Amino acid sequence: MTTPTSYFEHLYARDADPWSFATRWYDARKHALTVDSLPRRHYRSGFEPGCSTGRLTARLAARCDRLLSVDAIPSAVATAAGHLAAHPHVTVRTARMPTDWPDETFDLIVLSELGYYFDDHDLRTLLDRTVAALEPGGDLIAVHWRHPVDEHARPGDEVHERLGAQPGLARQARHEEADFLLEVFTRTPPEPRSVAQTEGLA
Repeated sequence: MTTPTSYFEHLYARDADPWSFATRWYDARKHALTVDSLPRRHYRSGFEPGCSTGRLTARLAARCDRLLSVDAIPSAVATAAGHLAAHPHVTVRTARMPTDWPDETFDLIVLSELGYYFDDHDLRTLLDRTVAALEPGGDLIAVHWRHPVDEHARPGDEVHERLGAQPGLARQARHEEADFLLEVFTRTPPEPRSVAQTEGLA
């Protein structure tokens, strides 16, 4: 089953930063690697579902002309909005995925620590809507924890297996560690080009 919203509500009720994003080096490093893995220097419009307290959002804000970040938990949205108050081009709002998927397109979508909370039906819907909302040539970056968690519907590696089999996506990069898996995909067609090819170096 998809992890119920009440699980997250209880987490945030006990602690405004339940995963210690503000203090943990593991997450600061992972967030930096996530943003550094983006193939383009800048994006017109980004979407980050499951933004939590907005720590990754703040890094993404510097790479996007416009960024929409959402989370299902209002208290998390309030915390994220506070962190992003100095960035008027960032919109943070409450939305539950995949039901409340926005009716617009993006050239960047970020799925960070999100996919393993969904059952088969909801994950399929999430991935289908991700591809449909990603503009041709747009980038999708996905990063997921690899260790077992009781509240996860599936391992992080399985989420990436599903992404790799999703029509309309071509894998551009893969970073694998014992703790997490990070991959970058590009929406096809057109055929994806590497950073060096884009800059005329190859």
